[in-house]
Amino acid sequence: MFRILTFILLSATIAFSQKSTSTIRGLVLDGDSHSPLPGASVTIKNSTLGTSTDENGAFRFDQVELGRYLVQASFVGYKTTVQPEILLEGGKEQVITFYLTPGDTTLNEVVVHYMKTENLNNTYEITNEQTLRYAATYLDPARVAASLPGVAVADDQANGIVVRGNGPNTTQWRLEGVEIVNPNHLSNAGTFSDRATQSGGGVNILSTQLLGTTNFLTGAYAASYGNAMGGIMDMRFRKGNNEQNEFTAQAGLIGLDLAAEGPFSKNGKASYLANYRYSFTGILSAMGVSLGGEKMTFQDFSFNVSLPTKKAGEFTLFGVGGTSKNVFSADKDVANWEVEKDAFNITYKNRMGAAGITHTLPLSRKTSIRSTLAASGLSTEREGIHLNPADPQQVLSTDLDEIQKVKLAFTTALNHRLNEKHRILAGAYLYHDTDKLKVNTQSGEMEVTSFMPYATWQWSPTSKFRTEIGVNYFYFGFNGKSSVEPRGALKWEVAPRNTISLSYGWHSQAQTPQTYLSLGSRVSNNNRNLGLNKARHYGVAYEYRFLKNSSLKVEGYYQEISNVPVSSSVPTYSVLNLVENSVTYALVNKGLGRNMGVEATWNTYLAKDFYLMVSGSVYDSRYKGVSGNWRSTRFNGNHTFAATGGKEIRTAKNNVWGINAKITWLGGFRDTPVDVTASAAAGTTVYRVSQSYTLQMKDYFRPDLRVYWKTNREKINTTLAIDIQNVSNTKNEAFSYYDTYQKKVVVRDQLGLIPVLSYRVEF
Repeated sequence: MFRILTFILLSATIAFSQKSTSTIRGLVLDGDSHSPLPGASVTIKNSTLGTSTDENGAFRFDQVELGRYLVQASFVGYKTTVQPEILLEGGKEQVITFYLTPGDTTLNEVVVHYMKTENLNNTYEITNEQTLRYAATYLDPARVAASLPGVAVADDQANGIVVRGNGPNTTQWRLEGVEIVNPNHLSNAGTFSDRATQSGGGVNILSTQLLGTTNFLTGAYAASYGNAMGGIMDMRFRKGNNEQNEFTAQAGLIGLDLAAEGPFSKNGKASYLANYRYSFTGILSAMGVSLGGEKMTFQDFSFNVSLPTKKAGEFTLFGVGGTSKNVFSADKDVANWEVEKDAFNITYKNRMGAAGITHTLPLSRKTSIRSTLAASGLSTEREGIHLNPADPQQVLSTDLDEIQKVKLAFTTALNHRLNEKHRILAGAYLYHDTDKLKVNTQSGEMEVTSFMPYATWQWSPTSKFRTEIGVNYFYFGFNGKSSVEPRGALKWEVAPRNTISLSYGWHSQAQTPQTYLSLGSRVSNNNRNLGLNKARHYGVAYEYRFLKNSSLKVEGYYQEISNVPVSSSVPTYSVLNLVENSVTYALVNKGLGRNMGVEATWNTYLAKDFYLMVSGSVYDSRYKGVSGNWRSTRFNGNHTFAATGGKEIRTAKNNVWGINAKITWLGGFRDTPVDVTASAAAGTTVYRVSQSYTLQMKDYFRPDLRVYWKTNREKINTTLAIDIQNVSNTKNEAFSYYDTYQKKVVVRDQLGLIPVLSYRVEF
């Protein structure tokens, strides 16, 4: 092992005296029709390089010295656009596509954001390069999102995210423009019961090697989004290189990652992109790093094939599939048992897949149609075997949970620009879902066809004022419930570099299948007629852009939630607090909720080899059951704070040290007191439900560190990195329960210090 590390270090330090170069190329297209813009001007801003696009809208810069660049595109009658954080490395071309929109061509200044929010609604762009650079992301865009204001992770063993006090179940995952089933490995990670969650998991199944820009939405969404109340993680594949073959290999304690991309032929424009990943996180356990005492493995394969045509538009074929498993085995020596879980053998299996086709067809310079047809499926199985402490060979009981989900999706959208001031976007989604649940001997099944048409009108009377008005209609075919949802937003530059934004959205979301089917002995009906959760979002924001690559944004918001399913028999019960739990009560749509707060974000874009984002929020998240009293939700931490930054140091020609850090400080989530006497009598944890979420756990604090060493040559680049999660090894609380083995209440902690070493080669 020592010799291998020595070899890696020596190979990483080799540098050549000549300047290494590579290529930056791409396309400049109309943002509405996706048709080429010949004669557009393209410049690399921190250099003297400039060129114009050809008749196909293509541009090219060869023999560009390796480094970080800003690339700008402009065209008469269109808004000038800048692509920031372009990292050019040895052996890899940078292929960029600009989508320009009509507007004022006068460019007084170039404003570059750490995470752009050019959309009128709260839309943050998460790039592939950011997931590779930031500390402790595990190449997962959802963990990058935890740096944003008002965003927290429900448990750091997983990527289930809490947005403005809304639980992970309110977050929607999308791929290539349509909603898909939960695309995460080990969807039971970080839960009290080891059972599957509706949203989130240990790590995203889709490797960041294939991802283009991921849009993460908070607050009031545009009319083209529906069936969500919290966040939306909208992932898109990037295209493979259509001129040369490129390869990436990464090995680390998380696993092995292999990617390949390139053209199908030298004379065509079609390309492929594929990635295979295999984990061996069991090595961490062998090194003495605790992962909850479980052995975890996963593997996945993803691909994206781009097939452009001359007259029929562009087709893409995409797919992703993965399996994961974690096994907890009881120690054969009872003397080593310390907690209740030690008396169990638990096996959890997770399988997920998605595949589809997209078609983009320009109809004219002002009009285009984009359609997507996709299918996704998910299967989870958990078996828990309870052993007798007096005789470990004897099984006291067995629990079995199974979930099967299949989602068929189709969407089509028409994008039409009336003129430079008016634009219309109209489309529809059609979904068909099949869900099967099994809890021990009880099982249930539901089939749902949902229809969601929408339309948006965008108006830009001047370059300093933009607004959009839209409507979304959601029909949920399982029980015929529906919702008409108006949306609106505006952005006004009241003075140079000073912008005010207003947003409003009426949103709804269907209940989880566990809620509708409600498998449990305490249910007198199966909740099949429950209505949709409904929420009104209001937001007002002010942003000031500084002259030197920085911005400050402050936003206030209010979310009013109604029609929430609550229990008549348990006055403190509300589905707003659900994560993985099965629903065992008869519910009625009489609950309420409200989330309000103020967020602030300071961004300094990566300039002069330094970047920084500091974000924080103060918020209040409450719900009301049939008791009539407002109570803190499970996720009411009251404040969030995250500071993410880094510095690159160039030590020799083409060699770079990178030091990145992140500090997370969150208010503690809420817990329910345990009834010790009742728990001892029942032999399981019994909560004081009348005091639900009245206990606030300790504040969550975690510093993360990433240090890397990049070496660039003409045809290859390497990165040696170490990520250290929770450098301080802080014991952050996850939940409390009554441990039947110790006969007392035990506090379960989240993850401690975890070092992850990796070596990456691109050529």
